[in-house]
Amino acid sequence: MSHRIGIGYDIHRLVDERSLFIGGVQIPYVKGLLGHSDGDVLLHAISDALLGAIGEGDIGQHFPDTDPEYQNISSGKLLKIVNDLVDKKNFVIGNIDTVIIAQEPKLLPFKKQIQQEISRILKIETGKVNIKAKTNEGVGEIGQKEAIACFAIVTIIAKEDNR
Repeated sequence: MSHRIGIGYDIHRLVDERSLFIGGVQIPYVKGLLGHSDGDVLLHAISDALLGAIGEGDIGQHFPDTDPEYQNISSGKLLKIVNDLVDKKNFVIGNIDTVIIAQEPKLLPFKKQIQQEISRILKIETGKVNIKAKTNEGVGEIGQKEAIACFAIVTIIAKEDNR
């Protein structure tokens, strides 16, 4: 039986005049995440976790912020490309567990929608995607509402073991 695990992390600064995307869902908020793409920390962390699980580096290697092709691109499109790599390596996703760390906005009302969007992008059952949201108790840049971070861990299973 061949299982692999990957971990991902991302953090982006909150800035004015940007839309906030988390998990492929636009969240109403006064600021958005600064990034070369749409700055979606959750999808970036999941992408990194999946790339780590298949031994393919990180999203910076695959989608460099120096490449104009990725300027303002939807992170959902990047995650689809990463998922195709997982498939080409003959793995399927076992499960995804995430922690979003944001002082604001409150994400509880959006967790189900985020879970459904990630499931849609990756073409997996919603029960394989877990979303947790925590504050940073007012500590540091995240606690001061200057940034949002995310951790993701994934398991993948070799296709021959998943029959």
